[in-house]
Amino acid sequence: MYGPPIRVTLAPVRTVLGVRSFSDEPTAWAAALGNDGDAFGAIFDQHHDRVYRHALRMTANVPDAEDVTAAAFLELWRRRKSVRVVDGSVLPWLLVTTTNVARNLARGLRRYRTFLAALPHGDDARSAEDVTVERIEAMRIATAVATALHSMAPSDAALITLITYEHYSSAQAALALGISEGAARTRLHRARTHLAMALDVLTTADDDTKEEKSR
Repeated sequence: MYGPPIRVTLAPVRTVLGVRSFSDEPTAWAAALGNDGDAFGAIFDQHHDRVYRHALRMTANVPDAEDVTAAAFLELWRRRKSVRVVDGSVLPWLLVTTTNVARNLARGLRRYRTFLAALPHGDDARSAEDVTVERIEAMRIATAVATALHSMAPSDAALITLITYEHYSSAQAALALGISEGAARTRLHRARTHLAMALDVLTTADDDTKEEKSR
């Protein structure tokens, strides 16, 4: 299990001066295994955006997503000798690690929902209040997904991430998780059912809360 990540800033844009280029990820990773910092920087540059996007999906919170992203890459460096490489890429391992790190954040991600009933709705088209409500509604949906993923077993959440959101095949996801493809398919079916039920429960709870507040 991972502890709460320490806030660390890893700049997504690295200076080009003094940094060697690597033609492909396997070459960069092989060099990184030999403690080459430039090679690891190339891996970071290549995968930062997708890892951050998944961290944001898991946390629905920008500062938390930044912490989780930093922690995932620190884990990649610390555990580089034992990382599972899938089709020449460490990204699946990074995404699974991001899922695990995010699940350990003890933050209340549902706090944004309380804003919905409090904000006024303007009668005129596209008022500032309308735009704000739309953005918070988008955050509400993102938070519901994050909450649902956190309610699942870590392996199930990782499967949903790799196959449904990141579009890896079941064989690739199985390799990343160290299980058989048959087991991955079985768990994926269970995970998708769990996710659908969790989202339905969260949506129903939100609707009930709104109805009570409107009375």
